[in-house]
Amino acid sequence: MKTLQVVSPVDGSTFAERPLATWDEVDAALARATAATASWQDTPLDERIALTERFAAVLDQNAEEWGPELSWQMGRPVRFAGREITTAADRARRMANLASTALTDVAVDGPDNAELFIRKVPLGVVLVIPAWNYPYLIAVNSVVPALLAGNSVVLKHSSQTPLCSERLAAALAEAGLPDGVFHAVHTDHTTTERAVADKRVAFVAFTGSVHGGHTMVGALANRFVGCGLELGGKDPAYVRVDADLDHAIENLVDGSFFNSGQSCCGIERIYVERSNYQAFVDGFVDLTRKYQLGNPLNPETDLGPVVRAAHADFVRAEVASAVSAGGRALIDPSDFMQADGGTYLAPQVLVDVDHSMSIMREETFGPVVGIMAVDGDEQAIQLMNDSPYGLTASVWTSDRDAAVSIGNRVDTGTWFMNRCDYLDPGLAWVGVKDSGRGCTLSVLGFDQLTRPKSYHLVRK
Repeated sequence: MKTLQVVSPVDGSTFAERPLATWDEVDAALARATAATASWQDTPLDERIALTERFAAVLDQNAEEWGPELSWQMGRPVRFAGREITTAADRARRMANLASTALTDVAVDGPDNAELFIRKVPLGVVLVIPAWNYPYLIAVNSVVPALLAGNSVVLKHSSQTPLCSERLAAALAEAGLPDGVFHAVHTDHTTTERAVADKRVAFVAFTGSVHGGHTMVGALANRFVGCGLELGGKDPAYVRVDADLDHAIENLVDGSFFNSGQSCCGIERIYVERSNYQAFVDGFVDLTRKYQLGNPLNPETDLGPVVRAAHADFVRAEVASAVSAGGRALIDPSDFMQADGGTYLAPQVLVDVDHSMSIMREETFGPVVGIMAVDGDEQAIQLMNDSPYGLTASVWTSDRDAAVSIGNRVDTGTWFMNRCDYLDPGLAWVGVKDSGRGCTLSVLGFDQLTRPKSYHLVRK
């Protein structure tokens, strides 16, 4: 029997071990999910909404207990771990609140003797494949609206955070979800690809790497079904001369280093108008040096390890490459406890960088940020767009009209003014370029999980 081992970034120990499902087991789960769709889609929407609210309550009740388990799996400091679970509960409630609007019939004008409307009907079985960095939130983004829309769901979580899928399954069961509507499976890559290609799967929601996204699209090449992809980012921030510097520094440091920089919408590059540049850099470095790097089970720690030693080595290599090309690192890693190798990485701030360096164009996904001086809006816009990614971007300014004007020219899915590294469930979560395709959250996020069915009823 093949097994899945969760190697904890905390100390390199095996935190959990699970048997990998055989194809026969996955086949059975798909069969049960398919059989369950008919009765679930006929369940009144208000009952699905009520179940979602009960599910959210279960998450809230268990956040404190499940938080340390999350820290062991992927390294987030325990002081923040439970917050993801309560935020997932809040997000589930927001999606439930949007469901009535999103899923209502669309009335269409027609002849006096006819009734015309468009109904949004569920697709069937939705396969959700989330990433490990925000394992509850990313899963909830697709699982909850899929269920609200009347679909059944098969959840295949990251091999780094498999216990999260088990917790979600238990919470949904406690909330009263009927048997067969939701399944959590642990599978290897080969079995996952086979499930993606299976004719019973009506939609795939994938969060991961660009390479993984191409794999999903390839597995679906011979099928006419949808695939939502969230594939990462290289999110920029632009600090204008009229910005509130203290506010910008506080939020951009957090946006760069929260979750050890392992956020698809985290800040990875910053452009500052030249007259503010040195003051911004000085304040940014001063605040960065106040982080406490260490064991995430320590309640004082606010910067934990990255997920794997191999990824830590990649981030170190990216920093070294930038420095060898003329960049300058402003943080001495020896100032931080445990920053001596393995998964523990000190935060790093790089200056004298440019776009010939991959650190300013390609996703790093670690606690490092590059800062460049720019001469105004035009240069900032050009540099913000000079990346294969486009998930979020932000401007820091007191001029609302300038913020909107600049945002109109930046290739991004979400545009912030005086905020970053944040997701509001009422807004559409989308990416452009290599950040993916499709839309989750908001009333629009339900559209990819349903299909329109037209009704043309003539009275005789």
